[in-house]
Amino acid sequence: MRRGPIHDDDHHHDAAVARKGRVVTATGGWPELIRCTTTTPPPSRLPPILLDELIEEILLRIPARSLVRLRDRICSSWRTLISSSQFAKQHLRRSTTVDPTLTHPLIAYFSIGYAYPTIGVFSVPSPVENPPHEPTKVVPYKGRRPRSIIDSCNGLLCLYNVERDDEGLHHGAILWNPCIGSTSQPVEIGGPFSVSGFGYDHVNDKYKLFGRVYKKSGEYVSRIITFGPNITWRTIEDFSCSMPSPHGTFSLVSSVGIFVNGTGTLNWIFHDCFRYVVVRSLDLVKETYNQFPLPDRDLDDDCFMSPLLCILRGCLAACYENKRTHWTVWLMKEYGVPQSWTKLVVIPHHPLLVNPSAGFPLQPIYIFKNNVLLAKAPNHKFVLLNLNDGSIDFPNIDSSNDGMPKLRPLSKGLSSRTFRLYHESLVSLSHLGLQSCSSEMRLVKPSL
Repeated sequence: MRRGPIHDDDHHHDAAVARKGRVVTATGGWPELIRCTTTTPPPSRLPPILLDELIEEILLRIPARSLVRLRDRICSSWRTLISSSQFAKQHLRRSTTVDPTLTHPLIAYFSIGYAYPTIGVFSVPSPVENPPHEPTKVVPYKGRRPRSIIDSCNGLLCLYNVERDDEGLHHGAILWNPCIGSTSQPVEIGGPFSVSGFGYDHVNDKYKLFGRVYKKSGEYVSRIITFGPNITWRTIEDFSCSMPSPHGTFSLVSSVGIFVNGTGTLNWIFHDCFRYVVVRSLDLVKETYNQFPLPDRDLDDDCFMSPLLCILRGCLAACYENKRTHWTVWLMKEYGVPQSWTKLVVIPHHPLLVNPSAGFPLQPIYIFKNNVLLAKAPNHKFVLLNLNDGSIDFPNIDSSNDGMPKLRPLSKGLSSRTFRLYHESLVSLSHLGLQSCSSEMRLVKPSL
């Protein structure tokens, strides 16, 4: 096994944005705007209004985390611009269509084995950029009580919250943007979820939470909760965890739907004894269901392990276990069109990755432009797979300060932890008309 840093040619640190004059310079490895005044150009030159447009264009090229650091160090007009809903949308749009490095990818995880009130976060690029001896540090965030993460969308993490009072248990959801450090007040959801998903309705500019809620009466009801100044609940056709198939019954594989940005859809896998597999989707715009097949598997394949869905390069992706010898990763180049399933890569089994007794396939998480794939291996470890030369590497992640002392170190396995990938953004809860509460989740500063 080859060990060494794997560099991402397209990923770069928060770098200085070089422009004429002294508007932007580099200090301490990230851009620092040193002033927002300049000499007014003479009438024969560019009009003054163009300066504001250039300033906005420059700011749109600075990563989200650097802009957050700059907000309290710049003039009020720039601070107002950076904090505006329109700027956040433009920055998000640019990061998804032009420059993905503007939204730093991170992994957030929580404990499912013990009731810890902390959520650990670490950088996705750091394990491939750091020298081998330098570990990636986990940054802990602490809340008032233990919370799980339903999923993430556009920099917002949707947290599941349970509180108890004299009237009993109250189940709620909280939106949290770790990048800008704000959380919403808990929103009542009516009961525990058996199936859930969180995403963005791009047509109506609304963030929506789907849940199949277990009511006190013992019945299930499927609801869509729309976040905004007036929180709305809408009951839709029930999401059944099983449905008829040509050869029996399709059963749900994973309870959390995978959101595909730009389509407004949540997606779940259903299988028929792992032989025939389909994707059932929920359109958050129309609030209706649809389904389509996954790529066909070989009829002589006796491996009855369900594939997993994920997002790679902005597309819906599926990873198959094939014949107990290799994994195949497929991309759906055109969402909802089965003919667009394209084989991305075939990954041979490696003795350091497989765990025959576990019954879990490879779970792709993030792929870099230089074809390095971060994945969760069947042995429950994070792994970096170089798809160009077949080499593998296990990232050095220091979780000693994540506030979960009873769990084994993260570098030795993810047992009793569940993780979610998210991308930093400037989307603020105030943009959604929600009240924020800074005390719900706070950064835990390391002790000296």
